[in-house]
Amino acid sequence: MNGLKTSIQPLDIEMGQQVRNYLDTLTKPPGSLGRLEELAIQLAEITSEAFPVVSPAGVIVFAGDHGVVEEGVSAFPQEVTVQMVMNFLNNGAAINVFSRQIGAMFEVVDIGVAADIAAESVVKRKVRYGTNNFCKQDAMTREEVELAISAGYERAENMIQQGCKCLILGEMGIGNTTPSSAILAVLSGQDISKLVGKGTGIATEKIIHKQEVIVRALTERKPDRKDPIDILAKIGGLEIAGMTGAMLAAAANRIPILVDGFICTISALLARGICDSASDYMIVGHRSVEPGHEIALKLLGKKPLLDLDLRLGEGSGAAVAFPILQSATLMLKEMATFASAGISKE
Repeated sequence: MNGLKTSIQPLDIEMGQQVRNYLDTLTKPPGSLGRLEELAIQLAEITSEAFPVVSPAGVIVFAGDHGVVEEGVSAFPQEVTVQMVMNFLNNGAAINVFSRQIGAMFEVVDIGVAADIAAESVVKRKVRYGTNNFCKQDAMTREEVELAISAGYERAENMIQQGCKCLILGEMGIGNTTPSSAILAVLSGQDISKLVGKGTGIATEKIIHKQEVIVRALTERKPDRKDPIDILAKIGGLEIAGMTGAMLAAAANRIPILVDGFICTISALLARGICDSASDYMIVGHRSVEPGHEIALKLLGKKPLLDLDLRLGEGSGAAVAFPILQSATLMLKEMATFASAGISKE
């Protein structure tokens, strides 16, 4: 992972200032387009372009299973992961609808589903058949974590080479709010009762059970909060590691990352843990209703674009937020200046 730490360049602050100055020449009162103006400046700093482009977006959904599901922490059985992967491949899921809406490139990566997926359209990068139950043993080995991060990195690089200008990452893995909450507990030092919510919809007594499972796992595994690879190996997930690698690749290629909800934000924190400057390339699409997401966002130091009470995952919230990025870039490219429109500024 050391090579990744040096491959991410600082933001182009000079280009950001150039765009800030240009925004004040457009036919509007200075600052009147609020966060859209902030986004335009941020995108210029990320891409090093005076007129940044974010289309087409590229959506990658990573799928993996979790051994901890056997502890009864999810509202759905594990076989739903495979069923949902097939739904993605058949263009029937929310992320398919929203990806079509924004004209995004799209792929699904099997990075750790606990069964074989025969469909040719799935990208096969299976590191292992799901993680171990981290209440009983480490979720995976360090080598498996690094393989998963590398697989994510490679898939993002591939999509960028195909012309993707903004990366949206999604995940599918029954039970994956449990490792995400456990990771957040380690990174934030907060009590688990503040971090664990309903996930995709579990009853109150199950929430208490889920909290107890996480506390037990953290006591047994003792992950090192300063070592993202150790955290992933002990209590992580393969799709979480895959998204982490994909974010590092986007940052290394000066491609903006539109971060989805709770689980994706956990990957964002881990990517920043591997390379601090990775988070400079991230924009958060929305705030999830999952209670841990607010804490994760504060840790990441990011303000979401939308707050729509979403809790689906898949990259769905980020895809819904994407047109806001398009608005910011089109404002720069297509608005008239006071000079070109013959309008007096005074």
